[in-house]
Amino acid sequence: MVTSNWTILCDFDGTVTREDVTDALLVKLGRPGWEFLEAQWRSGTIGSRECMTGQVSLLGSDASDLDAVIDGIGIDPGFPAFVKAARAVGMQVIILSDGLDYAIERILATHGIDPPLQVVANHLLRTQAHNWQLEFPHAQVNCRSGNCKCACAQRQQLLGRSTLLIGDGQSDVCVAGRADFVFAKDRLLEHCRSTGIEHHPITGFAEAAALLPALLAGELTPDTRSIPLPLPRIQYA
Repeated sequence: MVTSNWTILCDFDGTVTREDVTDALLVKLGRPGWEFLEAQWRSGTIGSRECMTGQVSLLGSDASDLDAVIDGIGIDPGFPAFVKAARAVGMQVIILSDGLDYAIERILATHGIDPPLQVVANHLLRTQAHNWQLEFPHAQVNCRSGNCKCACAQRQQLLGRSTLLIGDGQSDVCVAGRADFVFAKDRLLEHCRSTGIEHHPITGFAEAAALLPALLAGELTPDTRSIPLPLPRIQYA
C-alpha cells in the first residue's frame, strides 16, 4: 500500500459543501435571536464558540426536520474523487471543521464517502428537554473557536507529518499560518496572498486533485501574487 507523510486538513462548510450548514439550519429552523448572535460574531464581540452555543440552542426542530435540511445540502461534485485520489497516494484526509459533526457525517455518508473520513468538529447532541446543544471536545482555553484548528495541525506536525490545509474562510485563517501548504479559495485566498503564506488557489476539488502529484513531488510552485490593500476585514474566531 502506498504511504505518504502528508495529512490533508480539509474545512467543510463552504469548502466541501456549497453552503454553510449551520447557516442553512438557522435560516430554516432557527428561533428569533440567532441573527443578533451572528452580528456579534462578525463584529468580533464574541468568538465562534460563544456564537454557535447560543445559535444551536435556538434550533427549534425535531430530528426529522434537521435531517431534511441537512439532506438538501449539496457538495462539490469533485470531492468524492478527490478523496479517492488522496487515498490512492497514501495521504490521510481529516475533515477539520468548526461546524457540526452530526451534519458532516450524515452528508459524507449520503455522498458515498467510504470508508468514513476522520471528522474533527463540534459535537451536536439532543438534550433530555428535546433541545439541541453543542459540546466542544476540541476547544482550547486560549482560543475562542469551538474547534481549535491550530491544535489539530500541531498534533499532526508533532507526529512528523506535513500538513496541507484546504479551506475558504474565517475559521481557516489562523491555521493557515501553521500549515506546510494551503489550497485556498475565497476569503482564505485573500488572506494568504496578503500575508505571504505559501498557497495555491483553487476553485474546487477537481483542481485540488490535479495538484496533488506536484505537491507530493515537491514541484508545486506557490502562488506569489498579491492583492491591493486595504483588504476586506477578516474576522478571526
